[in-house]
Amino acid sequence: MKIVLLESLGIPRELLDGYAGKLAAAGHEFTAYERDTDPQVQIQRAKDADVIMIANMPLKGEVIRACKNLKFIDVAFTGVDHVDLDAAREMGVKVSNASGYSTQSVAELALGMMLSLLRNVPQVEERCRQGGTKDGLVGTELRGKTVGIVGAGAIGQNTARLCKAFGCRVIAYNHRPKQVEEGLLEFVDLDTLTRQADIISLNCPLTAETRGMFDAARIAMMKKTALLINVARGPVVDSQALADALNEGRIAGAGIDVFEIEPPLATDHPLLHTPNTIVTPHVAFASKESMALRAQIVFDSLDKFMAGNQINVIL
Repeated sequence: MKIVLLESLGIPRELLDGYAGKLAAAGHEFTAYERDTDPQVQIQRAKDADVIMIANMPLKGEVIRACKNLKFIDVAFTGVDHVDLDAAREMGVKVSNASGYSTQSVAELALGMMLSLLRNVPQVEERCRQGGTKDGLVGTELRGKTVGIVGAGAIGQNTARLCKAFGCRVIAYNHRPKQVEEGLLEFVDLDTLTRQADIISLNCPLTAETRGMFDAARIAMMKKTALLINVARGPVVDSQALADALNEGRIAGAGIDVFEIEPPLATDHPLLHTPNTIVTPHVAFASKESMALRAQIVFDSLDKFMAGNQINVIL
């Protein structure tokens, strides 16, 4: 098979070479390219490919339809909303994701944002560099807070475990019924979660049901002292509505790792200029450990697909 990797997997070259060497030894052709979001460039690179591997780079229908030999799209990411699944379905192309690779990484960043916001870490760090003191910036503890988890999948559950270790009450909402370990989560409806939570952590996929879920009306239901953490997908939140609430002091702070578009962002993006807001350029999934695990998962998915036993099935 001809296998084309259209963007970096974020792993050391020697590790990628090891995977490529195994494919070559089995008689397959493997080519890796640097990321280029131009569909015409992607078509040129992958037009004869049997397998396309990507991470979070958009893969449009025009690219999928132009690759007449394409049989499998191996996505090195959990979400697949950046892949035109309708086109893949139309062309009979199978799709797998890398679910599970960043469960720890995303949960840890969510927790880090909670702690940093509660303890005013960005503000006191700046104050210290300016020769100042903590005056007026004494924070609060995570212990005893009610944390609301929206999306009770693997990442949401792991975030809950970390929060419970800090002594939090954890409530959760999931669009569909979810089985979890006993005592981990207290399931409530979304309105109850929004009103009761001191911290809301968004860990849900982007779907028709979750797009715009935290709009102006829902944000208005939050406590004035509440924090919103988004390590899910940008369009789950109305950025302007959130910025307005932060600027007007109607909620206490936010930690935002994802936006309507992939960073880099325009410098006038509303969430880049709001008080008590931590912004990161979609890094929650990215740690050395998670990148290595991701590569392991996607190359295992490739091996299983070629052996006729597709895993991590999306299509």
